[in-house]
Amino acid sequence: MGRSFEGHARSDRPPGRTAEAAQRTAAVQEHVQALENVLAGALAVEVRGTDLQTLKRAPRRAPPTVSPADLEAHPGPVWDAFVPHPPFRWWGAQRRYARRLADAEDRFAEAIERHRAAEETRRERVAKALREQVERQRRLDEATAEQHARIDAYERAVENRDRAAVTRYFTKALDRFPEPLDFPRRHKVGYVPESTLLALEWDLPDVSVVPAEASYRYDRSLDAVQAVPRDPLELRRLYQQLVAQLALRALHLVFGSDRYGVVETVVFNGMVESVDLTTGQTVRPCLITLRATREQYQALVLDQLDPVACVRHYFAAEVSRHPEELQPVEPVLEFDLTDPRIVEAVDVISEIDARPNLLDLSPESFEHLVHNLLTRMGLETRLFRRGTDGGIDCVAYDPRPITGGKFVVQAKLWTRTVPPSAVRDLFGTVVDAGATKGILITTSGFGPTSYQFANGKPLQLIDGTALLSLCHLHNIPARIIPRAS
Repeated sequence: MGRSFEGHARSDRPPGRTAEAAQRTAAVQEHVQALENVLAGALAVEVRGTDLQTLKRAPRRAPPTVSPADLEAHPGPVWDAFVPHPPFRWWGAQRRYARRLADAEDRFAEAIERHRAAEETRRERVAKALREQVERQRRLDEATAEQHARIDAYERAVENRDRAAVTRYFTKALDRFPEPLDFPRRHKVGYVPESTLLALEWDLPDVSVVPAEASYRYDRSLDAVQAVPRDPLELRRLYQQLVAQLALRALHLVFGSDRYGVVETVVFNGMVESVDLTTGQTVRPCLITLRATREQYQALVLDQLDPVACVRHYFAAEVSRHPEELQPVEPVLEFDLTDPRIVEAVDVISEIDARPNLLDLSPESFEHLVHNLLTRMGLETRLFRRGTDGGIDCVAYDPRPITGGKFVVQAKLWTRTVPPSAVRDLFGTVVDAGATKGILITTSGFGPTSYQFANGKPLQLIDGTALLSLCHLHNIPARIIPRAS
């Protein structure tokens, strides 16, 4: 009886529902596998920077404006076609022939005149068409030369690390690569020439991109296909892995596209646009931030590493511990401090610009400017040592709970790149003073070694671009114009 009942129950189970559960489970697993292979997919595509010379248009030839029929002279009238036949030998024939001959001569003369007029018109038409063709060719050649000149100027600007040109170059380079799995395509690019740094603000998919279902099963008692929820820890792990992959993918695309060798450091801020369920408002928290130098990147074997371990331990990245709750991290560099739309507006070279050139300030004036800036940023500052190199050292206090604390601030009125030793010295001062953070402000820039040393340490490096942006944001007139050598 038992065997008979079991067989009957098995036959009552709708085979379609079981197959449906298996299919939906397979679809979920396939989607998760695609998420886990985002970086591998990027590595499978060759990344090569655009040779700007290949953007030059090939010279174009003006189309012919002369009809082939007009190129050759048309044959003139032939007398043989007009001359009348000789007369017969009968009375009056000679007179009639004479009249026909005179008439033929008149028609022949008229034909010659018509041919002459037609040929003159043809020659004028050909000459005009040739002049128009020459003029068209001249305009085409000028347009081609202008386009080639623009490309040459663009390439020189990129090679010379012009802020706008390099920003444009990498914006277009990154736009060429499609985002995987219909992820957001929005990203912003900002170049800092004095630090050869490229900042990226990259929109990421939110946590809903990871299936909340781990699998599906057929529930016989309910006669329905039921979802098996994914463990929250597993969901968080998969999402953090995806975010780490997208950060490494961005590094892969940037350094692979750097044909002209103008980027030594990349800052990646991964943002998510979502709705805060507690307020209903749209928010854009930063869920991952990292800074990577070319030297660090080139040491990676991207198809062998663990993405999360790489960004956290190798690049000392800040990764949200609870991305499902949109818990933000503090960017290592705010994108607004590198945004060309802000910076270009405050450092334009102009003879009538009344804003002070920071490089023309005395150490004392620069000290007052930095104090003014820190005060407007909400910090309480106390000067404790004046440097001998055009810089100042002070202690600043941020009264905000949790994020505030005691900051050691050093500012350097320099035109040369800040050496790594200055960054190491600042870190030593932070440790000795028991400070929360060290801030180094300069009118110049930092090299990749300085950024590499600062990774994972409570140090904030503010170069000339970021300094101008901060001045602009806090209504302090300033610009940085290098002195003529």
